Amino acid sequence: MSPYEILRFAMRGLLANKLRSALTTLGILIGVAAVIMLVAVGEGSSRSIQQNIQRLGANTLTISPSFAGGGRGGMGGPQQAGPRTQARELTLADARALTDRSLAPSVRSVSPVVNGTAPAVTYAGASHTAGQLVGTYPSYFEATNKPVARGTYFFDDDVLAARKVVVIGQTVAGELFGARDPVGEQVSVAGVPFTVVGVLKEAGSTGGQDADDVVIAPLPAVQQSLTGFGPLDSIVVQASGAAATEAAQAEVTAVLNQRHGVAAGGAADYRILNQATLQETVSEATGTFTVLLAAVAAISLLVGGIGITNIMLVTVTERTREIGIRKAIGAPRGAILGQFLLEATLLSLAGGLSGVLVAYVGTRFAIAGIQPVLVPSSVALALGVSAGIGLFFGGYPANRAAKLRPIQALRHE
Repeated sequence: MSPYEILRFAMRGLLANKLRSALTTLGILIGVAAVIMLVAVGEGSSRSIQQNIQRLGANTLTISPSFAGGGRGGMGGPQQAGPRTQARELTLADARALTDRSLAPSVRSVSPVVNGTAPAVTYAGASHTAGQLVGTYPSYFEATNKPVARGTYFFDDDVLAARKVVVIGQTVAGELFGARDPVGEQVSVAGVPFTVVGVLKEAGSTGGQDADDVVIAPLPAVQQSLTGFGPLDSIVVQASGAAATEAAQAEVTAVLNQRHGVAAGGAADYRILNQATLQETVSEATGTFTVLLAAVAAISLLVGGIGITNIMLVTVTERTREIGIRKAIGAPRGAILGQFLLEATLLSLAGGLSGVLVAYVGTRFAIAGIQPVLVPSSVALALGVSAGIGLFFGGYPANRAAKLRPIQALRHE
């Protein structure tokens, strides 16, 4: 028999039981679609996290106080055991010490940061409670990758003079001004008048928090009018380049250890968050998570393969007399084997292709706030596995059909 005739017999066998074939195909469809979709969700989640981290820059270090026992916190920072010295707050003097190029030559800029509680911002009768109030220096905008879309950010002169000027995020601008240009207008921040000098470029949401719902002003103005002259909440350090981040972290650690009286082997009262190291760690974690999701989804492919075996065994039993007649009139063993193998493979491939189509449509929609990203390798792998399942799980029923003796098959009722 020619390959065309084998294909024709296989197609006729499948179409003779359309509902059964469709249900068998559905099992493979669900498995393939699940694998591709879960890999896409994992990839989308990974990219979203990476983008959020990259907003701070790969050469950025964030220093924050740490008063809990144990070692020095922070990604990329060496853990230190030992007794803790008297805990000290982060101060403006600490930030100034880090700008000393003789002590920290790998540091490009240092931005002390004070965070205020969510303030009420009002303008001409409109009111909005901002998600975050930041008092800092102009270098903060470059270090944290917060470009200005309209107007400008404040300058060193504004910091020295403690001018009440403010840069607002897109959410604050939209809530208070609508389509109007806020630059040059005066707003009230927790009852204190500030002049808007700039509007930040849209950043989007970060971990459920609106990154555009922010108000940024010069550090002295915030301390004088809103928070008081207390300790700093954090210090943002920008290294001179991505390659110098580790060197900058070592220099920052040495300076702060000396200022805070941290002895060798002692536990520091601060922690350093290294964005580059955090990015690598997150990449590894999300990669493992994606593989785990795909492995769980692959179980449904295995279930679909078992379904193919079951259906093909039923098909062989039902068509025993047909097999006997074909073998009696000269059909070779290879033709019978090829027909049933082809039927199983066609079922599997039809389910695989349908699953790819369903998964492609599914990746067009956001899932739990995450935009799935279709990974071509997962599509190829899922299709290859679905074809392999057809061959593997269809092999036993096909071999059983091919081994039937004509006389026994013709006697079958």
